[in-house]
Amino acid sequence: MDALASTTAIPYEAILTVATHRGDAVHGARAGDVAAFEELYRATVGRVHCLCLRMCRDPQLAEELTQESYIRAWQKLATFRGDSQFSTWLHRIAVNVVLGHFRSSGRRLDAVSGDEVEPVEPAAPAVAGLAFDLERAIAALPTGARTVFVLHDVEGYTHEEVAQMAGVAVGTSKAQLSRARSLLRKALSP
Repeated sequence: MDALASTTAIPYEAILTVATHRGDAVHGARAGDVAAFEELYRATVGRVHCLCLRMCRDPQLAEELTQESYIRAWQKLATFRGDSQFSTWLHRIAVNVVLGHFRSSGRRLDAVSGDEVEPVEPAAPAVAGLAFDLERAIAALPTGARTVFVLHDVEGYTHEEVAQMAGVAVGTSKAQLSRARSLLRKALSP
């Protein structure tokens, strides 16, 4: 049993090496090392892009917002104190970039009224034979409900944090989440 465990377990030293390496990349990037920042970009771009895409539903816009997030991160790298992981700090920047885009384009989080769902191009289900696609259902949510759902239920922010980021009341965040869950249940029911 010990022989099997030792061959399948990841050695603690390897985990430390990866964590230290990422820390070195952050330190290097803060010192102006573009190659170190590129390494951080490669390690985090998938998650940042996915967040932007979920929040805005537009692949081209998500690409632009992802790039804007990294531009802002590069510009603000000196403010990264290391109190949290780099990916957490970057994630917050990406959320702020997307929400800032909504505000600057005159789009606000939807008022909580009605059950209308914005039409979305149908996509093939992610799993063959599956009658529904969660990503498609999330994308079909109205902007406010989708934003709060992604930030709260997918990304794990509290209602207070969501309200602060989105510039809405905590009660609005809770109402939007309730609306999102209700619309998702309706969209995903057989």
